[in-house]
Amino acid sequence: MTDINVKISRKYFIDNLRSITVLIVIVYHVAYLFNSAGVVTNISETGIPVFDTLCYFVYPWVMTIMFLVAGISARYALQKRTVKQFLIERVHKLLIPFIGGIFLLGWITGWVTNQYNDIFAGSYVPALIKYFIFCFIGMGPLWFNFELLIVSIVLLILYKIDKNDGLTALAGRSNIFVVLALFLPFWGSSLLLNTPLVTVFRNGIYLFVFLAGYYLFSHERIIEILSKFRIPLLIAGVALGIIEVYYFYGKNFADDNFLQHPLTNVYSWIMMMAILGCSQKYLNKTNKLLDYIKNRSFFWYLCHYPIMVFIAYILTAAFKLPKIYNYILLLVSAFGATAIFCEIIRLIPVLRYLLFGLKKKKEPIQKIG
Repeated sequence: MTDINVKISRKYFIDNLRSITVLIVIVYHVAYLFNSAGVVTNISETGIPVFDTLCYFVYPWVMTIMFLVAGISARYALQKRTVKQFLIERVHKLLIPFIGGIFLLGWITGWVTNQYNDIFAGSYVPALIKYFIFCFIGMGPLWFNFELLIVSIVLLILYKIDKNDGLTALAGRSNIFVVLALFLPFWGSSLLLNTPLVTVFRNGIYLFVFLAGYYLFSHERIIEILSKFRIPLLIAGVALGIIEVYYFYGKNFADDNFLQHPLTNVYSWIMMMAILGCSQKYLNKTNKLLDYIKNRSFFWYLCHYPIMVFIAYILTAAFKLPKIYNYILLLVSAFGATAIFCEIIRLIPVLRYLLFGLKKKKEPIQKIG
């Protein structure tokens, strides 16, 4: 591998950005579950339309930046691991929690979904068959693990082909104009390789940003350029976000017409550049709180959704509270219940491995990517 000005020294801003993004995902899911924009959820209860604004503002970039950060992290991982070690680690940290999460927790989301929508149309279905159907309905955010495993395999193929790492060296010559111009292939990738039924698998765009993270944004010089232009990028990103919310408000924010629109994609790309630049400037530090969140955030990501869906079901089915309280109570209780649940799981060896991919209790807690 050539020296491309990528150092193995700890990049705290990457850890912190990953952690904060997970927290944003959890907050987003509260607004998502009660959305009034026609996006299908697992509880079929609408909330307060103005809170949909968060979904329009966050959804275009929150998962793409997770893949971008995972791509950067993959660069650091492959500097310290062989291809075989990297792949084995991916299987343990991604595939095992994907399968374990579906069969140990996914049924909860599937069961709740069935309470609102009679999936079986009143027909008799054996309990075991119901369980498997509920599990796959309840995949939820675990799709990220499977998608990340797939793009990681693609990266390893390119890694073997490009043995001299020429793509990374070429990407390192980029300037701010090249980086901004990458909006075009980013937008183009949003049109490619999308699965027709399970729409969360936006294979083209996630592969593009993951590889961009690995080849381009793993360069310290590129991140420093983004940090230098962080203020104008942030202003542009927020302005585009406001325009995007105004233009699409009331429409389905998970529909292709939204996700593949040039406005959505230019907003997403600029916002990601702004977030990277600001993270390098303001989040490149650590303390006890940040370290704790870093060490738990991926676990929270893996487990929060079925817990959140179940709490939302209890709130809407049993208490019939004013809608604003549903948001507040769900946000607070989901965070608390997820944190407690993850701490308990970490104490149980078998579940710790099946849900988190951790073999030993004292094994360093893994990061996303």
